[in-house]
Amino acid sequence: MVETAYRGTNRLIIGIVFGVLTFWLFAQAMVNIVPAIQEDLGVSAGTVNIAISLTALFSGIFIVAAGGLADKIGRKKITNVGLILSIIGSLCLVLANGSFLLIVGRIIQGVSAACIMPSTIALIKDYFEGADRQRALSYWSIGSWGGSGLCSLFGGAVATYMGWKWIFILSIIFAVLALWLIKDTPESKAKQTGHSKFDVGGLIVFIIAMLALNIFITQGADMGWGNWLTISLIVVAVIGTIVFIKIENGKPNALIDFKLFKNGPYTGATISNFLLNAIAGTLVVANTYVQEGRGYTSFQSGLLSIGYLIAVLSMIRVGEKILQRIGAKKPMLWGNILTVIGVGLMGLTFLPDIGYTIVVIIGFALFGLGLGIYATPSTDTAVSNAPNEKIGAASGIYKMASSLGAAFGVAISGTVYASIAANVGLDVAATAGIITNVTFGVLALLSIMFLVPNDAGKSEGK
Repeated sequence: MVETAYRGTNRLIIGIVFGVLTFWLFAQAMVNIVPAIQEDLGVSAGTVNIAISLTALFSGIFIVAAGGLADKIGRKKITNVGLILSIIGSLCLVLANGSFLLIVGRIIQGVSAACIMPSTIALIKDYFEGADRQRALSYWSIGSWGGSGLCSLFGGAVATYMGWKWIFILSIIFAVLALWLIKDTPESKAKQTGHSKFDVGGLIVFIIAMLALNIFITQGADMGWGNWLTISLIVVAVIGTIVFIKIENGKPNALIDFKLFKNGPYTGATISNFLLNAIAGTLVVANTYVQEGRGYTSFQSGLLSIGYLIAVLSMIRVGEKILQRIGAKKPMLWGNILTVIGVGLMGLTFLPDIGYTIVVIIGFALFGLGLGIYATPSTDTAVSNAPNEKIGAASGIYKMASSLGAAFGVAISGTVYASIAANVGLDVAATAGIITNVTFGVLALLSIMFLVPNDAGKSEGK
């Protein structure tokens, strides 16, 4: 907690929302400009695929560490660090003329997101109370969830009419504005109850394992699945994961506290969150396919997802109200089912242009509708089932699941699409990529059915 009587202002809220939007400008806008980047930089689909997934991957890897660091040395300070990294990462993409700066910029942007997301939530929790806090958090959610839909549409429009690099020039402008808007905010830190060393060893092992797995998924087809390097990567990923679990289990300052997963509802919410975020690969597959296979511009493909933007924004508060009335499990199941149906519709690539356009528009709307209903009940289930003394760690792991799910979902479905497109055809490739995402959704549904109890969230809503 802070030692000042400072109370949050609208200026701070706007600065935080701008900071969150910089994440979506450089993360979500990328899913809609794959062909433009390939043509401009002369890189392969596999390279763009790994570039897209790297931001979510590095965000997921560092988000727990960044949140803990913000508590110790200052939430405003880490937010500023994140915004500065966002500027540097975006500048790398603006100056890119090949794969090197593209990859480096995306990595920096991932670390930037890891700093911005938990630190801005902590600032809101510290400087706003009661109804003001709820209002501030709702704007944060609108910037986050709404940003995911807005930036796909926005990115497509900018790429079509101004050039894709302008997305990142605008991202720099938003980051500078965010720095200016929050500059007068006092520093916020958590009370330190003792000295605990940061889990550097666990973080290093985790980074090595996750990077090896991500490169295996995204580059395995290009390198050859039987190549010694490809096999080495999966061996490193498997051994690294086993070593990480072994050294983290029972460690007092563990990066991930595995004891939290003894709680079924928390585990169900976290696993389903990971898997439903993995469905983000749908955005890459669908947007790339309609441009390469149906001749759409980036802007036109972005327009197809406008229903997602409207639905997810309108349903976030509805999901909250449903949670309060009937508990968490049913809206989590309903949202999951709607998401799977919406994604599945996009796999009907045998339809003619007009028919396919209609089902994609409906599919995106159902996608957003489902995620909007699912979001609040899932978050509430994870937070309410975590011990009070571990709520920060539990929330960090839950958010890590979001980022890592998106990273691996994009990597896997993008790899499926690119591999089949090169050998069979775009229509079949898109259907296969969509089926991959439907599989993620079905697995998420099973995790909710078997791990989340029927009465989850009911007591809190009464």
